Amino acid sequence: MAMPSKLKNMNLFNDGNSYLGVSKAVTLPKLSRKMEAYRGGGMNGPAKVDMGMGDDGIVLEWTLGGIDMTAVRQYASAELGGVGMRFAGAYQRDDDGTVDAVEIVVRGRHEEIDMGEAKPGEDTEHKIKTNCSYYKLTVAGRVEVEIDVLNFIEIVNGVDRLAEHRRAIGL
Repeated sequence: MAMPSKLKNMNLFNDGNSYLGVSKAVTLPKLSRKMEAYRGGGMNGPAKVDMGMGDDGIVLEWTLGGIDMTAVRQYASAELGGVGMRFAGAYQRDDDGTVDAVEIVVRGRHEEIDMGEAKPGEDTEHKIKTNCSYYKLTVAGRVEVEIDVLNFIEIVNGVDRLAEHRRAIGL
């Protein structure tokens, strides 16, 4: 019987600065597609047509303990990919002890910084929502997904799904 890999430890980096001991939680980006129903003549039902990435885009949400001025100073970055974030996770299987490194690298800018509730003598934390124009998922040293919205690149399992589209429009 096989056991699933479970996140046993993690770290978060902001422009190369480690949040070891400071990062409390990370909501990793969802990969979503915008699908539209199409039903033409001779079809007995609709088929979903892939129209590209989902309208919500690529979003990284993260929670830190205390207060972090790095994120605050990055707020309202003029550059769409002005902030570089990296999640590093250690996922382990309990049946055989195998540990896989999972890395997610994103570039974007912060949409929201929620400073949370401030109470004397209580734990403090703040939450940051970062909208991303770049995403790369690497598992056990292998790049699985790489999306570069600005450069019209979408690589999944080693195949650039937009290469023919770039050629068709002269890029």
